[in-house]
Amino acid sequence: MTPPLRQLVDDWIAGDPDPAARAELRSLPDAELADRFAAPLTFGTAGLRGPLRAGPNGMNVAVVTRATAGIAAWLQAKCLGGSVVVVGRDGRHGSAVFATTAAEVLAGAGFSVVLLPGPTPTPVLAYAVRALRAQLGVQITASHNPAGDNGYKVYLDGGAQLISPSDREIETAIAAVGPAAAVPRSTVEPAAASTLRADYLARVAALARGRDRDLRIAVTPLHGVGGSAVVDALRAAGFADIHTVGSQFAPDPDFPTVAFPNPEEPGATDALLELAAAVDADLAVALDPDADRCAVGVPTPDGWRMLTGDETGAILGDHLLSELPAGTDPLVATTVVSSRLLARIAAARGARFARTLTGFKWLVRAGEGLVYAYEEAIGHCVAPDLVRDKDGISAAVVVADLAATLKAHGRTVPDVLDDLAVEHGVHATAQVSLRFADPTGITDAMTRLRGRLPTELAGEPVTADDLSTRRGQSRTDAVVLTGRRVRMVVRPSGTEPKLKCYLEAVESVSGRDDLSRARSAAADTLRRGTLFARSLVTP
Repeated sequence: MTPPLRQLVDDWIAGDPDPAARAELRSLPDAELADRFAAPLTFGTAGLRGPLRAGPNGMNVAVVTRATAGIAAWLQAKCLGGSVVVVGRDGRHGSAVFATTAAEVLAGAGFSVVLLPGPTPTPVLAYAVRALRAQLGVQITASHNPAGDNGYKVYLDGGAQLISPSDREIETAIAAVGPAAAVPRSTVEPAAASTLRADYLARVAALARGRDRDLRIAVTPLHGVGGSAVVDALRAAGFADIHTVGSQFAPDPDFPTVAFPNPEEPGATDALLELAAAVDADLAVALDPDADRCAVGVPTPDGWRMLTGDETGAILGDHLLSELPAGTDPLVATTVVSSRLLARIAAARGARFARTLTGFKWLVRAGEGLVYAYEEAIGHCVAPDLVRDKDGISAAVVVADLAATLKAHGRTVPDVLDDLAVEHGVHATAQVSLRFADPTGITDAMTRLRGRLPTELAGEPVTADDLSTRRGQSRTDAVVLTGRRVRMVVRPSGTEPKLKCYLEAVESVSGRDDLSRARSAAADTLRRGTLFARSLVTP
């Protein structure tokens, strides 16, 4: 029997090591306490993520302490006690305290802890796990979530994100942990990580294999921790003409110049594109706050615009496959919500292709010979042997290398997109994100959709595939509607209270003169698909 609310609260307060959190809980009315204690944070996309607040349903010192103690017990049960573990953090509110807490709990459990000093890009942490052959990496970050959130991201041996069933096993271990205040801790001094950072940057810089470096680049880290790292990486690769958005360059946990610190959000890259236009740049690059995602902007005859994740994924996939020597058997991968264009590019290049569930925890495990993976949410893994996760810094270097080579030959990134469209057809994509104040609304919308699966979308017959009915690791909460020229995937977000609808329209192209017509037709299909997607919020 579940204890009454007041007993749950009193027991938690008695075991919470943070006096500020104890005082916060004592000040709350019962209605708010009921929400805080309704359920603990659970592992979603490779870890925990939630609002900064006291209680089990928030990110705070007690939750971080118990989560880390559970992970330590899980590793010890697998006879991995005493092994090397790495802890890093971004620049968000609470991140420094949470990183120190995690490091001290792991040290108290007998592990050899490398605590990275200061705010660190997530790809550097993922690289460190791999480079040090650590059994665990913990990165304190909420990626591109709003300023009031934080998170706890877990990497396992080899530097790949946590997956099932390990996440469920760890949750069970966390539930068995006693009061946070009773968990042993040992002091940990931050490591001298300059060598790790330098090694990472040198290897990232070496990914730029072209010889041309005449390129003017505009960069923003959106108040995150990747600014100095991406500039250093680009300079090490030979790109000297770099301009940064000054108001967004230093880490700032309040993200004061953007409504949401996500390059995909409307308005988030306005300052970047203004700078790019003002300095007559050739390329614009935006990282998300923990620098594992990379958005690319390019000049066009109609002005600057940001590429979609699918567009960047297509040009990077084509570029990286074209660089491989003959006789290799490469694999490229993307997710079920991404464009189908990469599959066509792979077939034309003689490469293997894999499609996985959403998330890099699945993409980097797509198979042997993986040379590139991407997800439409501007995540790119351009060097799986370096970082087995999405990496905005290395992606920026490879995009710059490609853009410089194109410029030297009088060509542009949009020219490459035209080439791909002529060869494989226009693949236009769009995303509709439907935000819900109450998460139960998302469940209700998915139930309504499954109860009346469409047979037509944007005027075209479609077949429906409910991925929740599959077995094993291909099972997920999503519905796929597929027609000859249209496709839509509907799924709840794994990190935010949103229902996401991913649309793709495909039009064949008879030649360059036919591109305008094909793109117009695809845009019309997307428009009609968007209207259907928005109808999902209405009961």
